[in-house]
Amino acid sequence: MCGIVGYIGNNDSKEILLKGLEKLEYRGYDSAGIAVLNESGVSVFKEKGRIADLRSIVDESVMANMGIGHTRWATHGVPSKDNAHPHQSATNRFTLVHNGVIENYDLLKRDYLKDVNFVSETDTEVIVQLIERFVNEGMEVLEAFRKTLSLLIGSYALALIDRENQDTIYVAKNKSPLLVGLGNGFNVVASDAMAMLQVTNQFVELMDKEIVIVTKEKVTIQNLAGKTISRDPYTAELDASDIEKGTYPHYMLKEIDEQPLVMRKIIQMYENDQNELRIDQEIIEAMNAADRIYIIAAGTSYHAGLVGKQLIEKVAKIPVEVHVASEFGYNMPLLSEKPLFIFISQSGETADSRAVLVQVKEMGYHALTITNVPGSTLSREADFTLLLHAGPEIAVASTKAYTAQIAVMAILAEVTAKSRNIPVDFDLVHELGIVANAMEILCDSKELFEHISREFLSVTRNCFFIGRGIDYYVGLEGALKLKEISYIQAEGFAGGELKHGTIALIEEGTPIIALATQENVNLSIRGNVKEVVSRGANPCIISMKGLEMDEDSFVIPEVHELLTPLISVVPLQLIAYYAALHRDCDVDKPRNLAKSVTVE
Repeated sequence: MCGIVGYIGNNDSKEILLKGLEKLEYRGYDSAGIAVLNESGVSVFKEKGRIADLRSIVDESVMANMGIGHTRWATHGVPSKDNAHPHQSATNRFTLVHNGVIENYDLLKRDYLKDVNFVSETDTEVIVQLIERFVNEGMEVLEAFRKTLSLLIGSYALALIDRENQDTIYVAKNKSPLLVGLGNGFNVVASDAMAMLQVTNQFVELMDKEIVIVTKEKVTIQNLAGKTISRDPYTAELDASDIEKGTYPHYMLKEIDEQPLVMRKIIQMYENDQNELRIDQEIIEAMNAADRIYIIAAGTSYHAGLVGKQLIEKVAKIPVEVHVASEFGYNMPLLSEKPLFIFISQSGETADSRAVLVQVKEMGYHALTITNVPGSTLSREADFTLLLHAGPEIAVASTKAYTAQIAVMAILAEVTAKSRNIPVDFDLVHELGIVANAMEILCDSKELFEHISREFLSVTRNCFFIGRGIDYYVGLEGALKLKEISYIQAEGFAGGELKHGTIALIEEGTPIIALATQENVNLSIRGNVKEVVSRGANPCIISMKGLEMDEDSFVIPEVHELLTPLISVVPLQLIAYYAALHRDCDVDKPRNLAKSVTVE
């Protein structure tokens, strides 16, 4: 979960690298560093903390036309200056940045590097020390790079510079994301296209176990055997303004407010000229051929998958199971005869999900990825892709991607149902339009949600979310949002499970946020609220218009019952946002977390 940038060309590289790292800070912000190379040698600047801390130590007088940079989310070794990237070989000839995890780094140390004094605790330093070891034994640099890669077990995205060669950046990847960007008289390297939109929108995708030799004039892709590979670039369809905060204090607040626009964008992208929703026919055929669908996801995407299960089962009448990717990969259940796998991932780079995708493809099963990032690993490697069209999501706590995932799954369910001649008793285009309008009303009610946050969460150490049916799934997401960014211990529970142990946690003043948007369980969840109130809990009930009662804290606009998660989650997002704000937490970059989970 780290970010990599690289530049080689005719301009000074420092500012390009630093700006690139700022765009990648969502991938990790424990420490950061850059290394630049000129005729005087390599200059390395690195610091624990944020990119702003790194900026403060960079020597502006050092001019260099090439360099590499890195922002880190710690895996091996604590966040520190010594463990920050870039890492250097024993003589400082080679300098390297790395995203991923090398599983056999201890064995490589033992077998090849017993006499090397290591500066850091990282697995990364083993890579750069190996390269120098093989060069010292007589190999050319590219040969040593290739030899080192052949020994690595695990995931990596690498960028390497050689003090004795100012003309080349050596690049490689396996499992971890990495792109090469093309320019006129320069070329760049980045973990994410948005990092280098400042200089180019032309990018080449890299595949696993490829090596790339990058000069300012040319990009050469090879496989590990040295065979040259030709691949056309693609245009990154991102607007640089989309990844700026504008007048917003935080990306998270901006992205919450963008949700109505995302709903309308999704309708636009999936609607045909007859105002009917459409999905690629191959995807619909795969849905209809399946006797069971397995949704694989993690975190917020897992919660969206739980809602997606309800949509697909109730609308399209296909059985669905939802699994946590990290568990499914090591404990696969007995599968049905004709499964279809759906992978949900905002980034399309989630390592645990990719590990499952590799397994199911080896088993010969079809896979569909639902993601926000075209050209991402999960998108490339699955048989089919449905895009979220949500625009870049920068804040670590996902908001608009969650609602986009649910909306796209609703479309998938409706189109599949119609293809199976199953009656659909609502017009989804119309209903999503109502959802977008309802979202706008909620986003315009920020003062009320700030008040709710202050009233219920200002001094608490914990908070519980309860709901029944689809509201329970939304409660899980609300609890995740709150714990992610405010560090309040928050958990979501099915209302009926309270008396099976959870109610023992209720103390005087414990805040309970209850969702009541489903008519068939409205009275049941209100009975659960009375149970916790009698034990001293402080209840905040969020209900839907038509189901409201006098004691409710907030009433959301009425939408179709199956689509309530699209709007009931918005108050929970805003309540979490203001809880973090009131506690002086870093809203966009919560501690110990990163946006794109690219390591298992």
